[in-house]
Amino acid sequence: MPDFLLEIGCEEIPARMLDGAIEEFRQKVEFLLVNELLHTGGTNISMSFSTPRRLAVLVNGVEEKQRDSVEDVFGPTFEVGFKDGKPTAAAIGFAKKTGTPIEDFIKASETADPEKRLLAHMRKQGRTAAEVLAELLPKEIAGIYWAKNMYWRAGKPERFVRPVRWLVAMLDDEVVPLEFAGIRAGSETHGHRILSSGTEKIARAGDYHSVLANAKVQALAAEREQRIRKALDAAARTVAGARWREDAGLLNTVVNLTEWPSAILGSFDQQFLSLPEEVLVTVMRDHQKYFAVEDPSGKLAPHFLAVLNTDGDPEGLIRHGNERVLRARFNDARFFWDTDQKLPLTARVDMLKAVTFQKDLGSYEAKSERMLNLVEKLCLGLTKAGLKVDAGAAQQAAKLAKTDLTTELVKEFTELQGIIGGLYAKTQGLPQAMADAIYDQYKPESMEDSVPRTLEGAVLSIADKADSIAGMFALGLLPSGSKDPFALRRQANGIVKTVAEHKLMLNLSGLFADARAGYQGSDAEKKFTSSGDSYTAALGSFFRERLEFYLRDSLHLAYDVVNATLAAGAEDIVDAVARAEAVAKVRPSDDFESISIAFKRMKNILRQAAENHRRVADPFENSALKDPEEKKLAALIPEIANSVQAFRAARHYEAALVEISKLRPAVDAFFDKVMVMVEDEALRANRLGLLKTLVQEFSSIADFSEIVTEKK
Repeated sequence: MPDFLLEIGCEEIPARMLDGAIEEFRQKVEFLLVNELLHTGGTNISMSFSTPRRLAVLVNGVEEKQRDSVEDVFGPTFEVGFKDGKPTAAAIGFAKKTGTPIEDFIKASETADPEKRLLAHMRKQGRTAAEVLAELLPKEIAGIYWAKNMYWRAGKPERFVRPVRWLVAMLDDEVVPLEFAGIRAGSETHGHRILSSGTEKIARAGDYHSVLANAKVQALAAEREQRIRKALDAAARTVAGARWREDAGLLNTVVNLTEWPSAILGSFDQQFLSLPEEVLVTVMRDHQKYFAVEDPSGKLAPHFLAVLNTDGDPEGLIRHGNERVLRARFNDARFFWDTDQKLPLTARVDMLKAVTFQKDLGSYEAKSERMLNLVEKLCLGLTKAGLKVDAGAAQQAAKLAKTDLTTELVKEFTELQGIIGGLYAKTQGLPQAMADAIYDQYKPESMEDSVPRTLEGAVLSIADKADSIAGMFALGLLPSGSKDPFALRRQANGIVKTVAEHKLMLNLSGLFADARAGYQGSDAEKKFTSSGDSYTAALGSFFRERLEFYLRDSLHLAYDVVNATLAAGAEDIVDAVARAEAVAKVRPSDDFESISIAFKRMKNILRQAAENHRRVADPFENSALKDPEEKKLAALIPEIANSVQAFRAARHYEAALVEISKLRPAVDAFFDKVMVMVEDEALRANRLGLLKTLVQEFSSIADFSEIVTEKK
């Protein structure tokens, strides 16, 4: 069976878009081949290649031709198709359309079709792989999602992230004649822009990787990463004791910016080390794509590493140019730092009136006031809960948190907002707790990022994010699908992670009621479209989703454990995390699995009873129960319930779940010996009441019916 290669060659793709695009492209090609019966599927059936100038997929073992297949086609109902045993025009037309003799129709009564329609078995002749791929792949190429794409042919409908310049489509040595954007696929690819001679002929699909390597293109991203790592190591070793500072995000970026990478070491004047490391690293990383270099003690060294998309820099011209550019950027940063010190943060508060937070939500001055009120309430609640928080420092931090937006350094390097505020606060002699809180206010910026280091920072971070989310939701600006222009999901993730890792006893409904109240009487409130129950419901659903994301993606808990836990409540994040972790620990036990199966059965019985309008005794009467098994179970409920409630009150959830598991013998005996849905209406109602009591009493930690079990 042949290998299939598809390559899209184009102008340079933005680095941030490359990883998502190549994964989607690979999935599209694999799905098409499997769906069209050209591949049996499975794992590791393909390799994906990506560079700034290409996306490519190589699939092993493709069928040369589709298998012939038989397709069931339904026609009119039997009553419409036949009258008095004779075919009508409808049946005759259906027979002609499907090429089926009238006498070969199978009556619907002989099929599983509930509508009793005529059924024809149509044989579908398989087409060659080349025919199928040439017809269908252009649609798949056009369907790749890009955050931004473009037209490049006047009057033509195709859109892509960048202009497409060539296509390669091959089944072994045969070219697949597909066409996209006016370009017909061939067997010629393009090598490195500078280091190769240009076009390169591919003899067979499987030769793709080696052909590109000979043309100075390392097409596998993982291989480029290893090449870059080795080059950075080698360049750093030229300075005694130096090492490059690991930076996963920057490494991924330079991998996606290069095809044949190398690295060079550059230097800068030691006088710039008087600036904070955060400023120097941001300039190097975000503006120049340079790696920082550390000395043996971990401090920043006066060197940098640049990744090139060429063989090297033997004359040192590139190094010299990079040093000159970096020197200019550092001089700018030092000038802005010195200029900003002339006006302290405390004198910048009024300047926030002129800085817009959001066009409908007012200025950053108004936001700072709302944050201050929210911080005050949060600190009061945490203090009552026994946590030691410096409320004064947190409130003062809230007043000054956004003032660095008025500084020249943040205007030039927006990535440093918050960080610069914290550094300036420290330089200007403000309390350390306040400076740290301001510095950490935007943390965590992702689920991989760390949370604020202090309680004061955590409170400020939560207040900032809660105010933004409350305002946007009240305006009706909710995230939708892949669209989240105000990064509300990221901010909500930050709240969940911060609350969970600082173990803050915080009720989400109360937090967002307070955040919403901060807008009361403002001009912004006049523009709100969501309030009351709709506002509360939208936020509740949104944060349940974010908490589910945290439990599954950060704590790596199984989806059914998460579903079971959140079904029992998602208002208290710390409590939900503790319950989920406890369920995950006890889940492997046989008793817990058996109880989960029993609870599924109980809920199904109660659901069916409700659908059939059966009375449920609430509360049930012990005296009305007859069989010893149900009496024993009824007597056990209050005993176990008291123990569970005591453990739950102390948040000892694992112990509480172990107690619940002790119900297993009595529950198993009940279902083995007792019939719930008996004819006796009073007895049935009390047995249903017994099951309802069990479900209600023991589902406050998790809804066990959500647990996926192996037993049926």
